[in-house]
Amino acid sequence: MNATKILLLGYMGSGKSAVGSLLCDQINFIFRDLDNFIEIELNESIPSIFKNRGEIYFRKKEREFLERIIENPNPMIVSLGGGTPCYYNNMEYISELIHVKTVYLQTSVANLSDRLYNSKNKRPLIDHLNSKDDIMKFVAKHLFERNNFYNQSNHTVNTDNKTVVQVVEDVVRVLA
Repeated sequence: MNATKILLLGYMGSGKSAVGSLLCDQINFIFRDLDNFIEIELNESIPSIFKNRGEIYFRKKEREFLERIIENPNPMIVSLGGGTPCYYNNMEYISELIHVKTVYLQTSVANLSDRLYNSKNKRPLIDHLNSKDDIMKFVAKHLFERNNFYNQSNHTVNTDNKTVVQVVEDVVRVLA
């Protein structure tokens, strides 16, 4: 493996954090969840940041902390936020780095909607939606808008109907 950074990207609920934390054990890289890192650095939850400071502030900080993580010389797996690739030319920045590989964890609208329905209160972009059907419509529209960014990844791994272990095995295989 010739990358010192492996970035996992995909829509919220695609399993980036779960896959990243298990993958780091397999390949002996450090694991960082970008959203978690932001919360620790700013001492505030993502929903609170969105509510109190707005999305523009959040996206600016997200880019700042993304750069800080990538500049760290240690081999690392990084779980990006679902929107990270879509703002501040982040995919362009990431794509220019030769020591970074990106893996898109592709998940269907139906599977994402099922996963997100149970955790919507922790997700500021969907916490206002009341039904699974509303979430499905929102996810379908949002995913359509973001796919152009996600599809710029070096690799794509489908997560539908797979366990976290199976997805990790697929990621290891595409990175080999």
